[in-house]
Amino acid sequence: MSKLHTLQVRTPEGILFAQQLAGPVTRFLAWGIDLVCISLVLSVLSVVAGLLGVISAGLGQAVALLLWFSVSLGYGCALEWFWRGQTVGKRMLRLRVVDAQGLKLHFSQVAVRNLLRAVDMLPGPYLVGGVACVLSRRAQRLGDFAANTVVIRHPTLAHPDLDQLLAGKYNSLRAYPHLEARLRQQVSPAEAALALQAIVRRDALEPQARVELFAQIAGYFQTKVRFPPEAVDGLTDEQYVRNAVDVIYRPRTPSGSSGTTRQ
Repeated sequence: MSKLHTLQVRTPEGILFAQQLAGPVTRFLAWGIDLVCISLVLSVLSVVAGLLGVISAGLGQAVALLLWFSVSLGYGCALEWFWRGQTVGKRMLRLRVVDAQGLKLHFSQVAVRNLLRAVDMLPGPYLVGGVACVLSRRAQRLGDFAANTVVIRHPTLAHPDLDQLLAGKYNSLRAYPHLEARLRQQVSPAEAALALQAIVRRDALEPQARVELFAQIAGYFQTKVRFPPEAVDGLTDEQYVRNAVDVIYRPRTPSGSSGTTRQ
């Protein structure tokens, strides 16, 4: 994959993440889907504004304008924040907004990129933003430049049989449900996929490379969430990563069990 179409981020622990950048055409299609969703919401709310217009024409117009502004801006901000960088359109086309440096996406970044959407849409449907995406090395529109964000492709990954792959020893991390939940929240899909692929391909690695790789991944996960010493005592780095992947990919069921408490 060309580096011109790939976001490469190296963590302080030396782990390199590579993610495919979304192009302007795919992003435009996602925006089209979002525009339909926004229009549907506004059409429903326009009924409310119409009822108020019966009482007062000025009040109805003011409410309609307020609703239009709130939905147009709030749609992207709310969904990209609560869905971790995705809207309906982005989710359908498997796109995601992320921080350009691989850091956690902050609400201020989500707000900035959505506020500047009005500039990117000038003078027609995303003409300024589209030109910026084409000329940018990382396919960024003006809102992305200001917020230091990029949009990546989030392809479907074919995962192996987790019950078979992770079967084995008792998973000590399962004894701390609140830390399990925090780990699932803090680790991004790309980071979890990298750890899973390391487990899948571990037997193909040279012994020293295998030790170093799992030490880096374990160290990185431990910076996300610190489990008590009694939960990790006696675990090798590879066992810790296996336990963490088990927690991420096989969350507890509503009844409180995880389906399996094995590593």
